[in-house]
Amino acid sequence: MKKSLLALAVLGAFAGAAQAQSSVTIYGIVDTGVVYSSKVATGVGANTGSKFELKSGVVQGSRIGFKGVEDLGGGLSAVFNLETGFANDTGALDGDANNLFRRKSVVGLAGGFGTVLLGRQTDFADTISAYTSVADFGGVVSNAGSGLSRLQGTRTNNSVAYTTTNLGGFTGNLIYGFGETAGKTTAGQSFGLGAKYENGPLGLGANYYQSKAGATPADTGATGLNIAGQEGNTNAKIWNLVASYQFGPARVYGNWSRVKQSLRTQTLLGAATPLTTLTNRTLNNSNKANMYELGTAFALSPSLKLLASVQHTRADFDGVSNKGKLTQYNIGADYWLSKRTDVYAFLSNLRAKDMANPGVISTNAVGSDSSQTALAVGIRHKF
Repeated sequence: MKKSLLALAVLGAFAGAAQAQSSVTIYGIVDTGVVYSSKVATGVGANTGSKFELKSGVVQGSRIGFKGVEDLGGGLSAVFNLETGFANDTGALDGDANNLFRRKSVVGLAGGFGTVLLGRQTDFADTISAYTSVADFGGVVSNAGSGLSRLQGTRTNNSVAYTTTNLGGFTGNLIYGFGETAGKTTAGQSFGLGAKYENGPLGLGANYYQSKAGATPADTGATGLNIAGQEGNTNAKIWNLVASYQFGPARVYGNWSRVKQSLRTQTLLGAATPLTTLTNRTLNNSNKANMYELGTAFALSPSLKLLASVQHTRADFDGVSNKGKLTQYNIGADYWLSKRTDVYAFLSNLRAKDMANPGVISTNAVGSDSSQTALAVGIRHKF
């Protein structure tokens, strides 16, 4: 009897140890706000009108995810992360309904050497965006340039990524995306190199990402449109340099990004003179764009932050002598009701010159109107 009890106790101890060495976490974000946008294109001639909407993912995309780790011994762990996005205002899946884990789908190994992940994932631009306005304003500043420069977090399909451990404040990252095209390795291929340095109040980051055209835009997992018949040619090169410094209660930051894309063709846009028309001169159709940003986040208290930032983008277009310009001004406040729930309010104005105004938050463009103002008030809960 005593031997049986002892055996059960030993088995129980081993079972407890096994459970302690393996864990799965369910997490998520639900972010929804009421948004007012002025001068939104109505789709009837050149008419515009104001728009009110309930919008999911104003700051961060609403999502639910699963991540886990298993201790394999000797300092080695198996890890995975699956994450899907959804529109909280309708309950629908965010993006392609056939792409369940659109936001992230990775599995890999982690240890003293760093972490290796395989699957669909963001490059290091997403990591260093913590030093930019994306950390505070999120999707509100996407259309002004950070959506194109990958700071908002753009995914790469069929990718392998390696991230080092923290080496005296430095962390590095490499990512490679397979094009998976038989007979042409470079078609749809992508790769990136990034690094960051953290030392007390100082944060610095740099990233480079390049993609090559594939059979479809999804093959590159990258920025921009592909040009038929040019599979394997470089279609996008993106550079990011970011810096942030904490002066007491105030975080001050600045950054620069450059995006170079392959030339847009008339057949691509389906128009005889595509880029001479103002509405066709969008950031996605630019050959080169330089993006600059300055901003601050001031903590009035542990719960309340006041926010301000400005983004300025200059874009070159094929066959157009004037540079297109976008300038966005943002102010806001973020109040944390608890460690997991906050309420926010943002006021933004986006101005365009010699190019189309993409609108601040609304998915509808404002046509040839040079200025749009948007107000967003919402709540975000993390679990």
